[in-house]
Amino acid sequence: MVGKTGVGKSATGNTILGKGIFESKFSARSLTTSCKKASGEVNGQKVSVIDSPGLFDTRTDAEKTCEQIVRCMYYASPGPHVFLVVIRLGRYTEEEMKTVQKIQKLFGDGADRYSMVLFTHGDLLDGKTIEEFLKDSEDLMELVDKCNGQYHVFNNKVEDQSQVSELINKIRNITGKNGGSHYTTEMFQRAEKAIKEEEQRILKEKEEKVCKEVEELMKKLEEKFELQMKEVKDDMEKQDKLRESRDREMKEELEKLRKQQEIQARREAEERAPLLQMFIEIILKVLHHFLFK
Repeated sequence: MVGKTGVGKSATGNTILGKGIFESKFSARSLTTSCKKASGEVNGQKVSVIDSPGLFDTRTDAEKTCEQIVRCMYYASPGPHVFLVVIRLGRYTEEEMKTVQKIQKLFGDGADRYSMVLFTHGDLLDGKTIEEFLKDSEDLMELVDKCNGQYHVFNNKVEDQSQVSELINKIRNITGKNGGSHYTTEMFQRAEKAIKEEEQRILKEKEEKVCKEVEELMKKLEEKFELQMKEVKDDMEKQDKLRESRDREMKEELEKLRKQQEIQARREAEERAPLLQMFIEIILKVLHHFLFK
């Protein structure tokens, strides 16, 4: 989620995930001072939401702004499936226009295919349709056109799951049009490379523990198999079926264990402060070129 301070990004993240993970309340200043990532399940779909602070506010120190942009890229690695450009319903201000321009400058024209405008404070429509509202603003229409022609309206004040379901369906459509791919750039690729390397290092570090877990799992499955074989000792056909069942179960359990270890290792890799700091230092100069030259 990208956008200027105070447009309702944190509240939107909470609405999508159906829980109050991101701090959100009415305030004159940004409550989100650093990039945060949270995951959950929406309509059977695993979803990760990244809440960014007011990354492009002119009041924010350029160095801190860059660091937070890098954090967002790092957490979004290998790249987001969609950018939600969050805009508060109302007058489209010059500050918001500049924010959108900086977002587009940073992520490039290619990001347009992966973008959608998400309007917050839908209650302000007051009986109007979003289409009627957009007709009155040439600048907003231009923004929507740049973002695939895709837009959605949220009312974060009401608990209406249908607005979340509709958003997820629209995101699925965008992902489908993009062939299931996520948006990436050299910066995202560098982030993913760094995380993958750390992930492999963590897995190697835990190799002994993993081997022990595999041994315990195999032992349990063998004991279970032996008991079952005793029950059908005179039936060769049933024994053959049990062997097939055992082999299949072992394969499935090993794959499950492998995936669990990889997920855990990736989570640890993403949270390693030295790795993140190293990545920040690598990318910082690049971002200065994009945003502050």
